[in-house]
Amino acid sequence: MNIKSILLGASAAALAATGAQAADLPVAPEPVDYVRVCDAFGTGYFYIPGTETCLKIGGGVRVEARMNDVLSDGGSNWDARTDESTRFRARGYFNFDSRTNTEYGLLRTYVAAYITADNLNGEVLTLDEAFIQLGGFVAGRTASYFQFYTGDNWGAVLDQGFADYGETNLFAYTAQFGNGLSASVSVEAPNKRGQIFYNGLQMGTPNVAATSTSPAAISGYGGMKVPDFVANLRVDQGWGSAQIMGALHHVYGVSTGGTGTGANFATANTAYVGKGKLGWAIGAGATFNLPMIAAGDSFSIQATYASGAVGYVSSAWDGVVSDASYNGTTGGLKLSTAWGIGAGFTHFWTPAISSSLTASYNKVDQAVSQADFSDINVQGNLVWRPVSGLSTGIELEYRNRNFKAASGLADQDTLAGIFRVQRTF
Repeated sequence: MNIKSILLGASAAALAATGAQAADLPVAPEPVDYVRVCDAFGTGYFYIPGTETCLKIGGGVRVEARMNDVLSDGGSNWDARTDESTRFRARGYFNFDSRTNTEYGLLRTYVAAYITADNLNGEVLTLDEAFIQLGGFVAGRTASYFQFYTGDNWGAVLDQGFADYGETNLFAYTAQFGNGLSASVSVEAPNKRGQIFYNGLQMGTPNVAATSTSPAAISGYGGMKVPDFVANLRVDQGWGSAQIMGALHHVYGVSTGGTGTGANFATANTAYVGKGKLGWAIGAGATFNLPMIAAGDSFSIQATYASGAVGYVSSAWDGVVSDASYNGTTGGLKLSTAWGIGAGFTHFWTPAISSSLTASYNKVDQAVSQADFSDINVQGNLVWRPVSGLSTGIELEYRNRNFKAASGLADQDTLAGIFRVQRTF
């Protein structure tokens, strides 16, 4: 064996060893963009793959049996006999909440909707909320910035006596001053709180439809000319929260010409002058946490007053009372006034069992000669949460509507009951 053969053999052995070692090395896997948990905004969020945006998907199912004066057969009143006194209802919820931290503050979009099906209205799709938030700016559909306390109970059949109309379209800005203190201003669509108009005199009852002797007796609002302007000052701290709020509302009815000669018109062929006025509302409320009694316990109270904007006092009057009325003779516009006060208490008997009680008193003085009345609303429930996210319970709701004696109308007492099962995730 010569030197050349020895060198060639050594080189071949070295190459073989190197090849074997390279083959033993692990191959780097292709990059995979796994879904990552996002804990910057609480539980349930995850990063949308390829972005720094966190998303949370939620929803729920609510099933109810509602009984409203079920023991009354309506007698000879055909409308009462055909009323749906017992209703079974199912509702499915879904919502999407996306959040991204930016140099301008939190960028958030939120969409919530639900589908309701019952034996009265069939299937109905409702857009509950849809808004964009950047820092302190909010644009879209969400709760009015006048709204603070709407009751501790469900208020599923009878209103709890607060202005709870659901969400409205708005543009708003909130300034944070630290230590839980904030101030907000909002420009809002007025349609949720604008009540009906009465044109003419002698409207004896609320919610009276036009008849052959009272053409155009109820006309409603004119087209939207000016939005509602809302502002609040709020504090949120460990003890609870409080808010004072105010709203300006453009009162502007449809300008119509009366053509009838019935008792509902002071003069035949009266021309109603479509003048507008400025309505307003103010309110204040507070919620106090009561952990010294039991974890989760709270007490809330709120009072409101309105002139020409009675929808800011109670949503129980929606379509029942008027914000204002034109005088059938002069065409002058008179505003209705209303005020209300209410409170609620929630107590946890055990971590899984709670009760809530809400009571309110509201009074409306309607413009011109529509019937004035007051409402007393009381609701109470008992709720059991056997496991996290699941609740079931019963609620009783009562309302007494007391009409002014001069109206000649009988007082109304209404009792409703609800059985509910709800799963939220």
